[in-house]
Amino acid sequence: QAQLVESGGGLVQPGGSLRLSCAASGSIFRISRMGWYRQAPGNQRELVATISPGGITNYVDSVKGRFTISRDNAKNTVYLQMNSLKAEDTAVYYCNLVTAISTTYWGQGTQVTVSS
Repeated sequence: QAQLVESGGGLVQPGGSLRLSCAASGSIFRISRMGWYRQAPGNQRELVATISPGGITNYVDSVKGRFTISRDNAKNTVYLQMNSLKAEDTAVYYCNLVTAISTTYWGQGTQVTVSS
């Protein structure tokens, strides 16, 4: 059974930076797309960024130019570098991966709070 373990969340001031990590372990058949979603209180979960096995990235408009997604295929790990953080980035961030046979896995979530 696959397990996704996230780390790197926390409290940061507006304009600050955080780096999230998500390591996948266990029996996973050919990881394909990896990504990050977030959910703020009272809101639906939304896509933040995705990255293909070959490194093609996609971002929601609100984070373009501030967030960078990357992956280490050898370590089955995906990262999210978040710069110039804003209060509206406050949410629980979830790691997501999809395998080549369309099985989807989720992390447990990590809280990111942007506040002065």
